[in-house]
Formats: sequence, structure tokens, C-alpha cells
Amino acid sequence: MFKEYDYEKLPVVDIVNAMILDAASKNASDIHFDPTPTVLNVRIRVDGELINYATVPESVKNPLITRIKIISGMNITESRLPQDGAIKNIIEDDDLDLRVSSLPTVYGEKVVIRILNYKMSMNGLESLGFSNQNLEKVKKLINVPNGIILITGATGTGKSTTVYSMLQILNTTERNIITVEDPVEMKLSGVNQVQTMSEIGLTFANTLRSILRQDPDVIMIGEIRDDETARIAVRASITGHLVLSTIHTNNSLNTIERLLDMDVERYLLGSALTGVISQRLVKRLCPKCRTSRPATPYEKNVFKQVLGMDVTDIYTPVGCNECYQGYKGRIAIQEVLVLNQDIRDAITNNIRKDELRKLVYNKENTITLLEDGLAKVIEGLTSFEEILRVIDIEDDLGTEDIAIKNALIGKDPTPIQEETEIEIL
Repeated sequence: MFKEYDYEKLPVVDIVNAMILDAASKNASDIHFDPTPTVLNVRIRVDGELINYATVPESVKNPLITRIKIISGMNITESRLPQDGAIKNIIEDDDLDLRVSSLPTVYGEKVVIRILNYKMSMNGLESLGFSNQNLEKVKKLINVPNGIILITGATGTGKSTTVYSMLQILNTTERNIITVEDPVEMKLSGVNQVQTMSEIGLTFANTLRSILRQDPDVIMIGEIRDDETARIAVRASITGHLVLSTIHTNNSLNTIERLLDMDVERYLLGSALTGVISQRLVKRLCPKCRTSRPATPYEKNVFKQVLGMDVTDIYTPVGCNECYQGYKGRIAIQEVLVLNQDIRDAITNNIRKDELRKLVYNKENTITLLEDGLAKVIEGLTSFEEILRVIDIEDDLGTEDIAIKNALIGKDPTPIQEETEIEIL
């Protein structure tokens, strides 16, 4: 993976272009240029993991950073303040949007180039790794005439990809679709997209108020970041609009709690919230070199407790010349909640958190992130270790899931009754 460039003979322009092209060809999501007292270390993020890529000598360090700032539209005379820029590129027929960020450090400017590839969004919902059951739920959600659908997850978990895939289906002549984004990540023909500019007062909240006077059918909000935006979005969804947005929460239950913390009225949230799609990304096993192995007693116990299945063999990473350490690409694990009347009444009536959790994670209602992940392990799409890496045992599992918690941490699978004070919403 480490690359050697002839820094003495090659022009800086060619070196920068070659690095971007090579990183894109390796399906990297980011390129990091890290300054040190002597050299510039270059790392690329492949499948969520940073890998050493190149070492730029001191003589080329500043010219290379300057070149990146020029092509991304930054001020090259300013090195004391953080800056943001963008590079629009067509690489091998793929429309790549390069977002650039510079940050002053004690050893010089650190620059990060984020490579946004919209190929997944263009391929549709079917390409995003939804299980058949979850895919049917998502299609059902986007066919409702009004309500709010939230896509949740941490930064870099593919929320925008999922939102744009949903917009592709909704984008018809009969619908007036308006988005408010910061920034506009992917330009869609037939969709009215608004770029916020907080420095002149064009905020999410202010733009949303104006959008409601534009006779929209579908509104997409890039991200719910504050209380005011949350309240306007919820009110818009109960006045005949379908609202799509993203929010930084871990799962469906956390999303409901976060919106209530944002002072969204319970009776409004109970009637407005249509569905929550939570997702995380895990590394995909390389189909060329993955190999089957017997499951350990610990793994068998986890599968039994979570899925109720007796699993004897699972796939494990190996490594070949077409992948990195046995993995190639990433796949999403998802949790799709479609709100029913019982959950709506529970939100409105402020029932206890443990009771709400039982309704949300009813076996007939929701496949949890852990269940979806382990199902993908059985299919050979990812590894058992990857699922354990992304699952938060304390946050994703409730106090009643003691048997599953014990299985995950390797304890006796027998459920243990804990005398804990139950938190009230």
C-alpha cells in the first residue's frame, strides 16, 4: 500500500494529481496530510481504517500543501486560520466531489481531502445492503404522504448515501422536492437544492420557513442540528409534507430521546415521526479469499442468544492481492423502525423508558443492529469481529437484555436479574 514518488523529478502538480487518482482507485474515503518537524506524512483511509501511504520530504512539503489549497479555492496567504475548500473532479467516469479542510498545527498546516463518491447513491436502495425485510420497510416509509423519516448514525456511516438513494425514488415530475443542505453534497436534476450560508443569516431554520411557502411535497433537511430546526421539521411533517433528514444518534430509541431533549412536543413527535433508519458501516469480507472456519463456543453462544440459531461455521478474513487484510469495501448494518400506533401512544403518554424500549424492539417490529450484523456474518458478508467492533453493548442493549449482554462479554448466558433504578423519560 505504501507508495514511492520521485519528488525530485516530478512536478508538484503531477504528484498531487497522482495521489488523488491513486487514493480514489483504492476506494479511499479520505487523504490525510500530516505535518511533522521534518516531513509530511500522507495517510489514506480505506474501509474506515487509516493506512500509511507516502512520506513527502521537507523540500516538497510546503509546495504540495500550497498546490492543494490553490485547486480547492483556499487563500494561500492565510495559514493561521482553518479553511474549507472543494475540488470537483471526474475520475474514470465517476463523479467525485473532493472536500478539502486545512487546520493550522504547531508543525504547519494539516490538510484532509475527503473523497465523496456518489456511485452507491446512483445504484439505488437495493445496493445499500438492506435485508429483504428492512428494504420492504424503507419502501413502505417513503410511500407515506407525510411524516418525518430520520436516518441516524455517526459521521461517515453513509447517512447521506441513504438519503440520496431515497430521493432518487421520490424524484418524479409530480413531486416538488426542496432540500436545504450544508453543503449540497450531490446535485440532483429535478430537485431544488438550497445551500445554507449562516454568515448571511441563511440558516437551516430560516430556510425551512421559506421552503414551506414554496408548496413542497418533499423536504430534505441535510441535518437536524438544533432545537429550532427540529421543531420546524416536525411541524412541517404534520402539515402534509414528507420530511427526510439525518441526525447524530446511535439507534431508534436514542433518536426519540434526542428529539424530546430538543424540546419537540410529545404530542407532535408521536404523530409526526414515521420511521427511523439507523446504520453503521462494517468492513466487507473479500469474496476472493474469505474462508470458512468452525465457530468458537463463545460465538455459538452469541448467535444462540441473539438469533436463536445454532451456527457451526462462519467466514473469516485471510488476505490476498485484491484486498487489504482480508477486507474489500464496506457494508452497512441497519435498524429500521416503522412506528405503529402503540409506539406513538407511548411517546405521547410519556411511558417509562424500559417499556418504550420493549415496544420499539419488539421482535415482530424491529431487527436490531446486532441482529442484522450477525445475520450478515452468517451470509459471509462481514466478520464476527467487525460486528463486535461497532456494537455498543451498553448503549444498544437495554437493561432487560442481560442474557445477550452476558453472551457478548463472555459470561454465563443465564439471565441475571439486576436491581437497577429505571430511568424515566
